Amino acid sequence: MNNKIKAPLTGSRHVLVLVFLMVFLAGCSVNPLHRVTGQVMTGYAEKENTPYVLAMGDVESACALGESVDPLLYSFSRVTAAPDSTGSLLQILAGICMERETWQEELRYLRADYRGDTGEMRDARTSMRRLYGYTAERQRKAYNRALAAYRYDPEPESPCPCFSNDQEEITFLLGLTGGAQAVLNDSTAGGRAGVPRRIAAQVERGAACLDNDKWAGLPLALRAAVWLLLPDTMPDEYDDAWAVLAENRERAIEGGMRVAPALELVMAENLGKDEVIAEVLGFLAQTDREFEVNPDYRLPDQVGMRLAWAV
Repeated sequence: MNNKIKAPLTGSRHVLVLVFLMVFLAGCSVNPLHRVTGQVMTGYAEKENTPYVLAMGDVESACALGESVDPLLYSFSRVTAAPDSTGSLLQILAGICMERETWQEELRYLRADYRGDTGEMRDARTSMRRLYGYTAERQRKAYNRALAAYRYDPEPESPCPCFSNDQEEITFLLGLTGGAQAVLNDSTAGGRAGVPRRIAAQVERGAACLDNDKWAGLPLALRAAVWLLLPDTMPDEYDDAWAVLAENRERAIEGGMRVAPALELVMAENLGKDEVIAEVLGFLAQTDREFEVNPDYRLPDQVGMRLAWAV
């Protein structure tokens, strides 16, 4: 009788051991340890690392973080849910590194132009366009991840995303900014990155989902930048995109994040508005002493100022 009872238990043990071995030998694609590690890293990045990075004032360290950590963190999308929210910010940071290299090539081009060195000018222009293309690719990736993170359909009449906290809002907003920059930088690159122009209109619709005063004038500045590129997207209640950009300078100072005037500078440079460039640079210089940065968003403010310095 005892033997009859033990036989089925022994068989069950064999089945359990066999199942365990099959899971263990199946490889990394279904390895539970890798999945758990990915979930832990993604959770830490979202709850601790992201707010820490947004509060950083060291742009160089932040962009190095984006280039080095993104391949590691995003590789866990092979075994668990893609970390699109943090991944969007990481690609924004990686784009900052690449854009910084393009500025150096642009300066090399200007120096060669001053010397009359046509060979050096040609080489610098080719390198500059190539790097602008790489920058646009990273910024487009940041934009796409932001849309995926908050399940936002950028088509007309689509509902706005539901955000749980301010961190989600700023991440989405920076992703939209990356999308707008991707369009501009790909244009400078001669279309090498293949960024669709329709992204500009999508950015305009997405920015309307965010409170303009809360986010230092950046949502409306983004929309106005798109209106300059695509005048048909401007709502009837507005009639001058440049005036809207100018009005949001003060909101940027009051909100402690000078990204809106930096975006105005970028648009003025792209569209050859030298008088606007002079006006905005004068405004930033005049308000510099009284300006108090939002301590939670030092990094966006400093990135904006790097754009201003580049112009």
